[in-house]
Amino acid sequence: MTYGLMRKASSMYQQTGARGGVEDADPHQLTSMLLDGVLDRINQARGHIHHKDVAAKGVAFSKALAILAELRSSLNHEAGGELAGRLGALYEYVTRRLLHAQLNSDLRALDEAARLLMPIRDSWHAIRESYLAQQRKATEGVGA
Repeated sequence: MTYGLMRKASSMYQQTGARGGVEDADPHQLTSMLLDGVLDRINQARGHIHHKDVAAKGVAFSKALAILAELRSSLNHEAGGELAGRLGALYEYVTRRLLHAQLNSDLRALDEAARLLMPIRDSWHAIRESYLAQQRKATEGVGA
């Protein structure tokens, strides 16, 4: 994630209700926060559908869709190759499912979106230590 995209992701996450830690977050943490944020907004949307709160439902969906757009735009297709392309396609599909869920108050579409994103979020959290080790190694190489 480039510096400009990191700033944009930080701004997006703050606008969608993040608290603390964003300014000091590294690119891996920012992506984690965005993935957590989109799943939080999906859960909020589910509650608003149940309570028939149309205005709040619209806000939750709007924020979820904005986070997905940021996740898509932060993909590095040069470095990520096929994986970045697949993630982009997944984010686009989830966006379409969320739009359907919003228009139709479709909980099944909402659940599908969450089911598709949860393994991505969980995997991203699981590679944190590997990311940090890679960063330490890169830093040691620069200082040597």
